[in-house]
Amino acid sequence: MKFAICNEMFEGWELSRTCEFLAGLGYSGMELTPFTVGASWPIAEIAWVERKVARRTVEDAGLEVVGLHWLLGKAEGLGLHVNHPDPDVRRKTADYYLEVARLCADVGGKTLAGGSPKQRSVLPGLTCEEAWRLARDTYESMLADLRKLGVIFCLEPLGPEETNFINSAAEATRMADEIDHPNFQVVLDVKAMATEGQPIAAIIRANATHLRHFHANDASRRGPGFGDTDFKPILAALEEVGYDGFVSIEVFDYAPDPETIARESLQYLRGCIKS
Repeated sequence: MKFAICNEMFEGWELSRTCEFLAGLGYSGMELTPFTVGASWPIAEIAWVERKVARRTVEDAGLEVVGLHWLLGKAEGLGLHVNHPDPDVRRKTADYYLEVARLCADVGGKTLAGGSPKQRSVLPGLTCEEAWRLARDTYESMLADLRKLGVIFCLEPLGPEETNFINSAAEATRMADEIDHPNFQVVLDVKAMATEGQPIAAIIRANATHLRHFHANDASRRGPGFGDTDFKPILAALEEVGYDGFVSIEVFDYAPDPETIARESLQYLRGCIKS
């Protein structure tokens, strides 16, 4: 099983320092946030040389760029929304996602973790069915370009405290079934699955068809091993369904510090496999 970690908690670190530290711990990959790749912004302004340097820095440390997450981070003021009734807004949103996909390809990544809860919540005046159709249209408009780039957009179900649209793995799987395209798949997140009220291992087994990426975190939003979530059955379920992608640690509470989180979360997950 391959382990990666998301890089945003290493704020203030040079990318080279982060890579050397993670490689030394035994990680195989790193998942990047778009706004950490270069000093330029907005995303289209990130220069080719910045993209090339970021990719080389990660790869020279012996790591793989897994892909990108927090895709619409720092894009709050752009008015992006996946299922907005205005087709111009949806087109602009799809175009922005494709800019992120180009960045992903340029830095050597293959997956996009599509969470962005606020930019997909059902807007007042829309039914859930209408929002579903509009979101599907937005996602489908991206498929040809995603295929050309060799990047997979992975839809991420999130808990009801974050959004009111696509809150379960089953709903994300249904969207992937309807779109039926190799470049549109699903990412599952442990803290999100913890809100579904059923065993996480069972959710994984029931939604393995389109599973292409996996976020590991405790239900408390801390790192694996820093809370009460038992990862032994979770990792066993991933092995059982033949998942061969990265298990990528994504945390939202950075206590006690990034070094401790990265070190002890990896040790804990490895221990869950061995025991």
